[in-house]
Amino acid sequence: MIGAGGVATVAAFKIAQNTDVFTEFMIASRRKAKCDKIVEDIHKAGYKLDIKTAQVDADDVEQLKALFNDYKPELVINLALPYQDLTIMDACLACGCSYLDTANYEPKDEAHFEYSWQWAYRERFEQAGLTAILGCGFDPGVTSIYTAYAAKHHFKEIQYLDIVDCNAGDHHKAFATNFNPEINIREITQKGLYWEDGKWVETEPLEIHKDLTYPEIGPRDSYLLHHEEIESLVINYPTIKRARFWMTFGQQYLKHLEVIQNIGMSRIDEVEYEAPLADGTGTAKVKIVPLQFLKAVLPNPQDLGENYEGQTSIGCRIRGIGNDGKEHTYYVYNNCSHRAAYEETGMQGVSYTTGVPAMIGAMMFCKGLWKKPGVHNVEEFDPDPFMEQLNKQGLPWHEIHDGDLEL
Repeated sequence: MIGAGGVATVAAFKIAQNTDVFTEFMIASRRKAKCDKIVEDIHKAGYKLDIKTAQVDADDVEQLKALFNDYKPELVINLALPYQDLTIMDACLACGCSYLDTANYEPKDEAHFEYSWQWAYRERFEQAGLTAILGCGFDPGVTSIYTAYAAKHHFKEIQYLDIVDCNAGDHHKAFATNFNPEINIREITQKGLYWEDGKWVETEPLEIHKDLTYPEIGPRDSYLLHHEEIESLVINYPTIKRARFWMTFGQQYLKHLEVIQNIGMSRIDEVEYEAPLADGTGTAKVKIVPLQFLKAVLPNPQDLGENYEGQTSIGCRIRGIGNDGKEHTYYVYNNCSHRAAYEETGMQGVSYTTGVPAMIGAMMFCKGLWKKPGVHNVEEFDPDPFMEQLNKQGLPWHEIHDGDLEL
């Protein structure tokens, strides 16, 4: 596993809980001390799995190759940054390792993400006889598996798909992001994008929003965003006439975000700054990226769990033609308690909802259930064994048939 943040911590805890499947495990990151701390916390919690750790720069293909050739993993779980997807995939190909991630590639110098860069690796993974599993978090990930499950069991044709993501938790901070601030703010400040009638429709950032009612939570203002799983789902389910992604934001969060943008702190280009030298002997001109500096002063998402209250609610609202030839609606979702997630893994619910599916995807691969040469999005595999494990591993799902989708 590459990465040692909140999601990686959850995935590592869940791997350590499933030693009937996982027998050898290594965590590697730019800072080995973070990996060692995860292992220490896992062992303190009473789990016995022998876990190795290593230092690696995931931007450096040669370092990755050296690590993979030494450890010889069957599967590399990429829980590092989306900027590093391609270097890790390159190293996997060079060393004969299969691959799994939770978020698609995006270039560091452009706030833009799409699957084309990773889909371009299909033939190379096929020819090498290796499996690459893309987007195995919650959204993307579980939401795509929910869609595959609905298509397999309930619908002849899925026609309308709305993925809805609500975080109704309270971390008692004036402003904080629930995962890497740099990635989070880049995602939210992009233009919105959705699929309708065979083409992509672009909106201004956060332009379209409406109240949606979430189970056990109630109504929350939900905003249309661009999100990567829509891109593969409309290809794999061509009957879809419209597909959208919605996420909730509170007014306080949006006010802070507006200020951050207005004062230039969301910029991802370099600015020159004259900084005092640490020894007090003068100054030096340095280049900094404002958003990366902002990340350094915002609360660390890994530290939010202790005082986090409330829950998340993420699911798919689907309308289409059922197996009986009539129109039906279907809402499948999970609610996750921040408090329960913290008590189990030391991390808050947003990390938990991504880390658990990453582990289950790895489990599907290790059991031989999701093993197919090439590069695949998760909805291309059988959803049933994954759905079964969600109920066993802490993310139980619920269904509402023929209810009001509000959309």
